[in-house]
Amino acid sequence: MDLDYNGGNSTSTNKRVFHRLGGGQSANDTSSHNHNQQNQKVCYHWRAGRCNRFPCPFLHREISAPPPHAAVNGGVGAKRGFVGNDSSSSFSGRRGNNSNSLGRFGNKGDGRGVRGGSVEKVCTYWVQGHCNRGDTCRFLHSWSLGDGFSLLTQLEGHQKVINGIAFPSGSDKLYTGSKDETVRVWDCQSGQCMGVINVGGEVGCMISEGPWIFVGTPNVVKAWNTQTNADLSLTGPMGQVYTLVVGNDLLFAGTQDGSILVWKFNAATYNFEPAASLNDHKMAVVSLVVGANRLYSGSMDHSIKVWSLETLQCVQTLKDHTSVVMSLLCWEQFLLSCSLDQTIKVWAATESGNLEVTYTHKEEHGLLTLCGMHDLEGKPILLCSSNDSSVHFFDLPSFTEKGKIFAKQEIRAIQTGPGGLFFTGDGTGQVRVWNSVAVPTATT
Repeated sequence: MDLDYNGGNSTSTNKRVFHRLGGGQSANDTSSHNHNQQNQKVCYHWRAGRCNRFPCPFLHREISAPPPHAAVNGGVGAKRGFVGNDSSSSFSGRRGNNSNSLGRFGNKGDGRGVRGGSVEKVCTYWVQGHCNRGDTCRFLHSWSLGDGFSLLTQLEGHQKVINGIAFPSGSDKLYTGSKDETVRVWDCQSGQCMGVINVGGEVGCMISEGPWIFVGTPNVVKAWNTQTNADLSLTGPMGQVYTLVVGNDLLFAGTQDGSILVWKFNAATYNFEPAASLNDHKMAVVSLVVGANRLYSGSMDHSIKVWSLETLQCVQTLKDHTSVVMSLLCWEQFLLSCSLDQTIKVWAATESGNLEVTYTHKEEHGLLTLCGMHDLEGKPILLCSSNDSSVHFFDLPSFTEKGKIFAKQEIRAIQTGPGGLFFTGDGTGQVRVWNSVAVPTATT
């Protein structure tokens, strides 16, 4: 199997995706489109994710949304897909030296900043394209709530839940992996699906590191080099591979049997060689993150284990969660964890070097995935998906909720991209591309 791909979406599907991005228009078409835009309506079928008309007489974007990336990357907008510019991030897997946030979590309110009196549920009739209540409807006629982000486009093709999204640094390709046993490759300039790779098993996770794409499947980790087309299969896992991370020149895989398998890359043989197996967890390992010269692992046994990257020995076990630890994230000097116990916990090191909980944020549903990014002003934002099919947006360190994203089913994969982009994948197999936008400020 190489990365020249075989198969892909049909021409009509590619055209639909491209048209949703605004492609395929001449200068005259664009001028005419802008002139008549105020008289157009948003396509109900596009909002529901199933418009098959090309060309469609209605808008395939929200009217209120500003032009994608107009203020972000100097005009690289919808007509060229969803590629952006690289930006720095403090969500780097390493604890920084900024201690200003210590002890300040959650002290700017109760984290319910966007809720107000509205009903936070997407209107079922609106999704189906025939809600007659309009502005008087009690339910949302949008896939998002709050300012600072907008839906850019939807990528259709997967048939089951999305468990991994990878956007290699410097690449113009987006990779999505699904339980439907395929990885799809999308061109960021056009939004077209470039090909479908059958991996022979359910994709449990997927990450990128440099030119490499790593895909976790039952009993094997697949490693593809996007520059050389190298295609490797790393054997050893027992059962599904749920999580992958790279740190200290090592590849770690959390598996169904509770093991964490470790490989080291051998440049001479151009292969990944087994280096260790970490076996302290009693149940499946479902989350991994690297930071501060430590590996952190979250498990179905409700614990988080802290491992030295130098010795690969467990140096601490954290037992404050009461259910599965679904996701882990390093931000500045903190470790963040979320669980099906409906909490996000913030951990900080004591003088002894051990981690202790410094703040607990409580939600109403089980929590699934954490992802960190920055808004256009450079402020840190935490994204957290929950099993009510939504994603919460929290300011850090206050945990003030500033927005939400909704989906038809649970969102299991969130991935940031360059230039304020981020991607979500849900249980239906739909991938959505979102765009950070400037929040209007009041003027006097």
